Amino acid sequence: MTTCAVQAKIPCLFKTIVVEEPSGKRSHQPYRVVASEDVCDEAREAGIEDVHPSEKIDGTCTFVKTFMGKPWLWARHDRKPSKAADKRFKKFQMTHRTWLIEGKTGEEPQFSWNLEKDFKEVPPYWEPAKGVPMDGDMPLPDDNAHIPGWVPVDPSSRQHCWHLTPVDLNAGLALLLRPMKEKETADDLEIAAVPLSDLIGQSLELVGTNINANPYGIGSKLCPLHVLIIHGSILSQSRPPLDFQLLKSWFQSNSAGNVEGLVWHCKDGSMFKIHRHHLGLPWPIKDLYLNTRPVTVCVDPAEYEHNSVDQFSFFGKLHGRTFSGISDIHKAHVDATREGGDGPS
Repeated sequence: MTTCAVQAKIPCLFKTIVVEEPSGKRSHQPYRVVASEDVCDEAREAGIEDVHPSEKIDGTCTFVKTFMGKPWLWARHDRKPSKAADKRFKKFQMTHRTWLIEGKTGEEPQFSWNLEKDFKEVPPYWEPAKGVPMDGDMPLPDDNAHIPGWVPVDPSSRQHCWHLTPVDLNAGLALLLRPMKEKETADDLEIAAVPLSDLIGQSLELVGTNINANPYGIGSKLCPLHVLIIHGSILSQSRPPLDFQLLKSWFQSNSAGNVEGLVWHCKDGSMFKIHRHHLGLPWPIKDLYLNTRPVTVCVDPAEYEHNSVDQFSFFGKLHGRTFSGISDIHKAHVDATREGGDGPS
């Protein structure tokens, strides 16, 4: 299985077109980006027909690399334009869309950035994501006017409070949701404590109670729960067709299609995705396939020393237990709290 670290926006599997209708995903956006029925040439050239896709997970992107000499979790932080520059750019976007709709009549509208003045300041230690194009030593924005990048999570920052719950930075450990190594069936997952040093160079999705409205129903308001998932690690449980109409039907009629989308990790390092919104399908939805997969907790308390109130301690008390799905683990949260035990903080 080939997996690639996610550093920037992943292009769509199909060639995309812009439709002059209000976006169902972004309330302020007066247009929608939808998929055409043609697989993009780059995907064909990358050998996408031979790739088994992984489930696209709805969370927030993170990355593991060293910081101050230690393996560390980094949070996604895109550098964005200032209010004035963003206003200019949005005006250009409207002009450019009109030019496209009117058949590209006349000269194509152009836009240029002042890289030193048009973008907001970034936090200390911010780094542009790998692969971001550069103009000398200045990173360039993408088509959405963002410069993808990373910042090391800050234990003193409220902004990173949920990023910190599935990691112990002092001990160098992370709580992963992943396919079970000694699995009974292809569906079985496990929650395991993994050294951050084993994850250097990997991108992971942070999911849980306080991330993206928690479509997977993980944890609860009283007992928040968060875990990390390596990008590309949870394969789709069936290999869907690449034909547009058949793929749309697969999402609608196959239980394995009850996912946010799919990502193809190609052998040459390129990646392609399809989101339900590209196909005109709703998200979020009920009865997610991820929630039907059994999850075994594999966090042996004998191997780790932690404070009694963190998630590692909580999962240590559940070591060896199997749940019918990740959304059921909060029931153990509630039971532990009722009994006066320690839920995760």
